[in-house]
Amino acid sequence: MAQATRDVVGDILDLLCTLTPGQLRRLMRDLPLKYRRELIERWQGWAQAGQCEPPGDWRIWMIRAGRGFGKTRAGAEWVSEWARMLPDARIALVAANDADGRRVMVEGPSGLLAVARSDEEPRWREGLRELHFSSGAVATLYSAAAAENLRGPEHHVAWCDELAKWPHGDAAWDNLIMGLRLGDRPRVLITTTPKPTSLMRRIMDLPGYEETRGGTNDNPYLPSNFVEAMLASYGGTRLGRQELDGELLEDVEGALWTRALIERCRIGAGDVGKPVRVVIGVDPPATANGDACGIVVAVELRDGRLAVVEDASVATPPPGVWAQAVTAAAARWGADRIVAESNMGGEMVESTLRQADCTLPVVPVHASVGKARRAEPVAIAYERGRVVHAGAFAALEDELCGLQVGGGYAGPGRSPDRADACVWALAALLEGLKKGRGPGVRRV
Repeated sequence: MAQATRDVVGDILDLLCTLTPGQLRRLMRDLPLKYRRELIERWQGWAQAGQCEPPGDWRIWMIRAGRGFGKTRAGAEWVSEWARMLPDARIALVAANDADGRRVMVEGPSGLLAVARSDEEPRWREGLRELHFSSGAVATLYSAAAAENLRGPEHHVAWCDELAKWPHGDAAWDNLIMGLRLGDRPRVLITTTPKPTSLMRRIMDLPGYEETRGGTNDNPYLPSNFVEAMLASYGGTRLGRQELDGELLEDVEGALWTRALIERCRIGAGDVGKPVRVVIGVDPPATANGDACGIVVAVELRDGRLAVVEDASVATPPPGVWAQAVTAAAARWGADRIVAESNMGGEMVESTLRQADCTLPVVPVHASVGKARRAEPVAIAYERGRVVHAGAFAALEDELCGLQVGGGYAGPGRSPDRADACVWALAALLEGLKKGRGPGVRRV
């Protein structure tokens, strides 16, 4: 019944959007006051896509989003709508602890009391941890830290907030789901900034699971200076991708690089200074319609560390385009040489670069050993603090974290083109440091 009503409201709002300003003003003027107020207060009229309930016969809906996206508002509105449409509803509110639940879900600026309509008077009964709605529906607040309290009570629907923070999460979830059996369509909404916890992975694999997504930057109602400051400080980093973009970042089993390792090796882009040497690693695509061309700039800093300073890779480019991209990167950084994988023909790679007016020495290298053997010494250099990333390079870092011990690859895309280019450039610089001279590699 609740879903059908929401569908009707959505149709009415879509119809109102087709009216001219004059028609809308006349309609609102002629409507009785209570109907005008209800239209104005209808959340569905201005909610973002990621805050709207997905269609279909789902059982679990997760809003997996960054901070400030509006997860709490969406959860409070969803629960309030159930309370209106199902007067005898018994609703579970589950937070990481009692204080968070009361402060955020119930009494917060986007909580259940705040989103109540002007003709509604929900009452919070502190001693019972219950919110009584005007319709007669009752929502009970539970703490995931006290999972046993969820054993026994039955509910029609549930709202779980910040699942990634739950202590004893599996026990709380299991007790909640076993009691979610009232009515014809029991459902649960999860609003959370994601972390790769075992419970979150488990829930995402369950049948009847749906999710919507959103990031901090997607909320047009946030102060622009706050969004700009967050993106400037955390954009592209692991923390930013998780907390602002709502990405679920997991480490691959047996990975040579972990995300925590890369975060430990990150410095500011402005901390590079004037480099001692600059090498550009290139992993050219086999065909014009194939993979990306990996182009990564690495430098030797004056303190002896190596730094990745730019990922200039180009997606599925023809030869002339990727050659121009390499030439432009070389000019920007004053590169000393280019190290290019030559499995598809060393002379072809060099001649393509020459046609783009690249006059730097081009050192062709052949992937004569597996990816793991090429990458392992470079990964060890990261572990020892000898390599840093001057800035954030999300696509490159995703590929690095997909390279596995033994030569496997479990990252995005078919091939780790950016990661291979990065490995070539850093390996050349490491060899140069070891030999006490300019960067060099084994020639084919």
